[in-house]
Amino acid sequence: MNQLSKSTAAAIFVATTLLGSTAWAAAKGSAENGSPSVAEELLEILREAGSISDDKYEELRVRAQQEETERIDAAVERAAAKLPPVAAAGDGPTDWKVKWSNGFKVERNDGAFKLKFGGRIQNDWALIDMDNELEEAIGGEGNGTEFRRARIFFEGTVYERLIFKAQYDFANTGDGNTDFKDVWMGLKGLGPVGTVRVGHMKEPFSLEEQTSSKYLPFLERSLPNVFSPSRNTGIMAHNTAFDKRLLWQIGAFHDTNDSAFDFDDNSRWNVTARVAGAPVYAEDGAKVVHVGAAYSHQFRGDNFMRRYRQRPEAHLANRFVDTSGIPTDDADLLGLEFATVLGPAFFQAEYMHSWVNGRDVDDTDFWGAYAEAGYFLTGEHRNYELGNGRFGRVSPNRNFNPANGDWGAFEIAARFSYLDLTDAFIDGGQMWDVTAGLNWYVFPNARVMLNYIHSHVDNRRIAASEINGDADIAQIRFQVDF
Repeated sequence: MNQLSKSTAAAIFVATTLLGSTAWAAAKGSAENGSPSVAEELLEILREAGSISDDKYEELRVRAQQEETERIDAAVERAAAKLPPVAAAGDGPTDWKVKWSNGFKVERNDGAFKLKFGGRIQNDWALIDMDNELEEAIGGEGNGTEFRRARIFFEGTVYERLIFKAQYDFANTGDGNTDFKDVWMGLKGLGPVGTVRVGHMKEPFSLEEQTSSKYLPFLERSLPNVFSPSRNTGIMAHNTAFDKRLLWQIGAFHDTNDSAFDFDDNSRWNVTARVAGAPVYAEDGAKVVHVGAAYSHQFRGDNFMRRYRQRPEAHLANRFVDTSGIPTDDADLLGLEFATVLGPAFFQAEYMHSWVNGRDVDDTDFWGAYAEAGYFLTGEHRNYELGNGRFGRVSPNRNFNPANGDWGAFEIAARFSYLDLTDAFIDGGQMWDVTAGLNWYVFPNARVMLNYIHSHVDNRRIAASEINGDADIAQIRFQVDF
């Protein structure tokens, strides 16, 4: 082979090798924007030097491009074979939906991941008028405003079975702290056990307590709610039966403060259980009968002083009845529940009793009860949450839209509640309230609530004086939750 032939062969080998090592996409891009690739420039030099003819130049260039295209396609096929299949848009388990449903919700299409975040704002205003005897002994006459609740929360389900919730209240509690509300985690789908939660949550006691403040027909819960353990930190199991017609809940809880904290040498534990059911549930909840019962045994160590005290049904008022501290060992709580929904009308009542085992003093017991009724003037009905044993959100038949003559939903309600904190050597007093309410549901997640309360106190002893008196309270709430 002569020198020209050797150099020509070497040039062709180098050119085709360089062309094969250059990505086809880059070569194609270079051709499209007018700048030749390195391999094309090398072939061009050989053609100008006379080492290859024009026909040979074109043949080599085209063949190299075809081989490179085939090599890239084969590599792509090999890589794709190792990847999981890609679902069609909108149908795959990795697709997510973001929506508004009275709150912001994010959900993966297969249902394995569900997330929700939101909060509530409740701004209250009140005018309190008291007779002279009650004002001089207890005080609190006047007017004012507060943010009763200002909460944010985040909750969800991950991996289908792991559930959690974190809810905090930024409303002014007088101590400058942010309160823990529901802060828990849990597992669901545990066979007969159902769901188990661990953390700070409501103990299973009282229909009224289990119903969120967002959905109550009055601004405040009734007087006997003073006996409800409300939220503490512990572990709880719950499940349903008979197509969710029956609910049972049981848990053990450590008595904690509003920041879910307690640590000392005085054991304070509650064991609380509740059974509730709906023997009647028809017409998509327009006809409901609810019955329930709850029990709590509260273990207390040495040096514990139990105290029950209660306001009238207005949070801005002072506490009218008060047992002061009672040297206490254990205590037992009993709650009985009844409610019915008959279309736009509803009725609800509860009885609660506390038996206190005194330490070096007589045993005492206290009790309370309430009954309430209401009616939706615009035809809606209270929403009973089957399987949760409580009431939920009411949606107006027609949202507020005055241009179309729609004004939302209107509800009237009335309640009588009674609390007796006097027994044996305890003169905490008796109190009863009569409350009338008017609620305007502007949208499903916005309400304006107006309450009038007449409150009466008997047999409250402060020092050597026995206090009896009356108070009249008008209050209004502006509420948004999301």
